[in-house]
Amino acid sequence: MNKLIVDAANVVGSVPDGWWRDRRGATERLRDSLVPLAADGVAGQPGPVEVVLVVEGAARGVESVPGVRVEPAAGSGDDRIVELAAGAARDGVDCLVVTADRELRLRVAAYGARCAGPRTVREPPDEPA
Repeated sequence: MNKLIVDAANVVGSVPDGWWRDRRGATERLRDSLVPLAADGVAGQPGPVEVVLVVEGAARGVESVPGVRVEPAAGSGDDRIVELAAGAARDGVDCLVVTADRELRLRVAAYGARCAGPRTVREPPDEPA
């Protein structure tokens, strides 16, 4: 099964919707929005996919739900994402990492992972009329 790894901090921070007031709640909303992707996949990574949401800091207590495995990073979320991408490469699994972090993109590309930006999994909220 293909793997979709989502950089929670980077994706949550990509939309200025007040996430900074409740990082955990924003991460839980992101997690819940990812559930359909397990079956459907995303552009460039057709389903079914294993969805892995990497969390750090205040979001570390967010729990997994059916369809989305939450992976708490003991330290740096970026380091955990690189470890997961390396494991996917070792196992011969196609891997797409969702992040806008340029350095992280370079690090996971070294393991053959492809990258996509946050809009792949999250659209900004509708603008007020």
